[in-house]
Amino acid sequence: MAIVIPGKRPCDRIAQSKVLGKKFQRAKRGVYAALTLTSLVDVMTIIVIFLLMNFSANGEVLYMSKDIRLPDAYHGAQLERAPVISVSAEAVTFDGRMLLNTVDLAKGDALGVPELEDVLRDEKRRYETIHADDPDHPFRGLVNVQADRRIPFKVIKRVMFACNQSGFANINFAALSRESGLSGTTTASR
Repeated sequence: MAIVIPGKRPCDRIAQSKVLGKKFQRAKRGVYAALTLTSLVDVMTIIVIFLLMNFSANGEVLYMSKDIRLPDAYHGAQLERAPVISVSAEAVTFDGRMLLNTVDLAKGDALGVPELEDVLRDEKRRYETIHADDPDHPFRGLVNVQADRRIPFKVIKRVMFACNQSGFANINFAALSRESGLSGTTTASR
């Protein structure tokens, strides 16, 4: 007698039947499972919409330092990309490079700040060199000043004078927007 695989065995009459015969045939399951792509497409659509809603086309204009508390502004405009002068209680920095101490800047009576003026003139020369063949992007003299709310006006006045002497006459001050309870960075022009 031959060895037979265990399982249900129909009689010959049922095995040959068109209706009941298929029930007893052994069939292998397919290796590939059918995936329903509808739910995957829905999830990807939701992720894309979420990312588009949270995407900022303006980018980061200012790096918010923890030692600088910006003043509040109720009216203003969005800041544009420009060189950033940060004035904290400890130091004056230009695009992240420390130039001088704020205490030294508060002491003198002269308005000029040679260290800041030299760096700004170098930045102006660099911009004009890069855009020499591009008449669509003339030098506008735009600079953003990010100053702590507790800095005395004398220091801010000296920074503004140095900017003006170096050719940066369009000075924007960074402030936190307090319109409708939202906080964001806006500008208050000079």
